[in-house]
Amino acid sequence: MDVNSLSHTKWNCKYHIVFAPKFRRKLAYGKLKQDIANILSILCKRKSVHIVEAEICPDYVHMLVEIPPSMSVSAFVGYLKGKSTLMIFERHANLKYKFGNRHFCCRGYYVDTVGKNAKKIQEYIQNQLKEDLEYDQMTLKEYIDPFTGEPVIANK
Repeated sequence: MDVNSLSHTKWNCKYHIVFAPKFRRKLAYGKLKQDIANILSILCKRKSVHIVEAEICPDYVHMLVEIPPSMSVSAFVGYLKGKSTLMIFERHANLKYKFGNRHFCCRGYYVDTVGKNAKKIQEYIQNQLKEDLEYDQMTLKEYIDPFTGEPVIANK
């Protein structure tokens, strides 16, 4: 068990946080994905928050983080989403036209305490992008029936 310490406190506070871009637009591809990762990393370091595991999927962000008990989770997530939005718009000015009023993230987020399941959550985050890609492949619309080779007729 990895325990952290402050001047008079021993702590082990891990949280699984998930948030999405506004309207769940699939934006985190290529250069933007790496830039978002760098921005989130910088902001976490500024607040002394350790990123255990993180994955930026095309339409949401998964993070497993250690947040010191001196900071509330909601204050941290508000800081992270607010500052990252400003930094993203500063670095990618063309996004200002796609997202009016400088809104990059949805208003809400998901958070869960990890407790003793840190390894399982870490594995889940690592495999999330792979699972999403597999699911996307299963849900692709078929235009040719793979069994007959005939065109697929809707409502058949």
